[in-house]
Amino acid sequence: MHLSMLLDMAAEGFADRVVLGPADSGPTAGRLRELADAGAASIGDADALIHLAVNGPALPVALFAAARAGVPLIPLNYRLGADQLATLLAHHPRALVIAGPDHDEAPRRAGLRVTTPQEWLDAPPAPAPPGQGDLDSSAAPVLPGQGGPDSPAVLIYTSGTTSTPKAVVLRHRNLVSYVLGTVEFAAAGPEEAALVSVPPYHIAAVAGVLTNLYAGRRALTLERFTADGWLRLVREQGITHAMVVPTMLARIMDAEGLDRSVPALRALSYGGARMPARVVEAALRAWPDVDFAGAYGLTETSSTITVLGPREHRTALDADDPAVRSRLGSAGLPVPGVELEVRDASGTVLGAGEKGEIWVRGEQVSGEYAGQGAATDERGFFPTRDRGHLDGGGYLHIEGRADDTIIRGAENIAPAEIEDVLLRHPDVLDAVVVGVPDDEWGQRIEAVVVLRAGAAADGDGLRDAVRAVLRGSRTPDRIVCWPELPRTATGKLVRREIVEALAGEGEAR
Repeated sequence: MHLSMLLDMAAEGFADRVVLGPADSGPTAGRLRELADAGAASIGDADALIHLAVNGPALPVALFAAARAGVPLIPLNYRLGADQLATLLAHHPRALVIAGPDHDEAPRRAGLRVTTPQEWLDAPPAPAPPGQGDLDSSAAPVLPGQGGPDSPAVLIYTSGTTSTPKAVVLRHRNLVSYVLGTVEFAAAGPEEAALVSVPPYHIAAVAGVLTNLYAGRRALTLERFTADGWLRLVREQGITHAMVVPTMLARIMDAEGLDRSVPALRALSYGGARMPARVVEAALRAWPDVDFAGAYGLTETSSTITVLGPREHRTALDADDPAVRSRLGSAGLPVPGVELEVRDASGTVLGAGEKGEIWVRGEQVSGEYAGQGAATDERGFFPTRDRGHLDGGGYLHIEGRADDTIIRGAENIAPAEIEDVLLRHPDVLDAVVVGVPDDEWGQRIEAVVVLRAGAAADGDGLRDAVRAVLRGSRTPDRIVCWPELPRTATGKLVRREIVEALAGEGEAR
């Protein structure tokens, strides 16, 4: 149950298959193991390996090199400001840093050893293991630092959109359990290629490296997303499988004049944030031959814990039954080895249709933070801090973060319910609903929308549209228009900034 095991299985099972980058020039599985071994040897006495660069082949090499050297990989957000980076780097004073030319100032100022992604990939070959003589180049060295399944494999800092970032500890057994429970070894055909469009400091990027390699699927990354660039790369590289976040799919579907043909694409997965129903419905109709899968998971759970599969997507899209159709907006069913519970504030497990906080248990669930220990309860369940419910068929429906719930008077209001109505309005491109502090009600409901070009809608008209669908107590007290909403690179709304801006506007009035 160690990440090195996955690499060794790939290198021995399909050594000559290209597994990274372009089909005509990318490294094979056997070469990836050689690169990882060389990288492990170059780590030296460092106690961690930090990746501070854009996505690319250096990330998978770093992931497996760190595993073989027995140190954790720490992919840091290269978009952070200098002060934020300095704070995180100070936690790892003995780390080796892989940093791009635009991101190396902070680690050098911190006195850390720095190498560029290309220097990292050009590291000299690792020496043969002691006592084994002239071994075949595919033989993996036995490295004294290589830890066991309970040793930390990856530390990923949370985004810090609502609080100070915390380092989530993912151990080898967590990540390997996720891979073995969701992917079949060498199941991909030699022609299959996957495109991962998330930054390297997101759990989906780490999971993508592991699952695609284990399946034997060539993996590519997109450094900078544009709808047109994504579509071109999908066509040029014969991409068969792709992963996007909802904002990416929205831009692909909403942009005018694009060639959306994707002749080789077989499967599209999405996750990282809530998917607007209108976006996935448009995509399902645009690409009728593509299998869609919606994934829900957290960094603390080693990525995906529930999946809405291809059959459910098509069935829900064509359903007349509202209960079946509503599943298109659900997070799907638990993956093998994962248990879910929905609990109320007192910890009582709720039944189908009852709303509460989502708790999860399984071997892939870490629920652990560096320096703080595990946040799991006595039964091993982790509180996701997301609210939702399970329907009669066991499908998980998510309302949003527990911290996002608006308490207006004595009524709990889920922003997602109002956002769904706004996002179905023909003039609305993007929308968010938040609770803003209010002396009378505790919180008042306010919304920010991004209008389509040339749209004629205004705040009053949109409030009338919401009131026509929902009752008055769920109608926003105010709706304002902004040119864009603040989001992380993975599409998560930075609600704290929105609330602060709206509260400031209210004080200024």
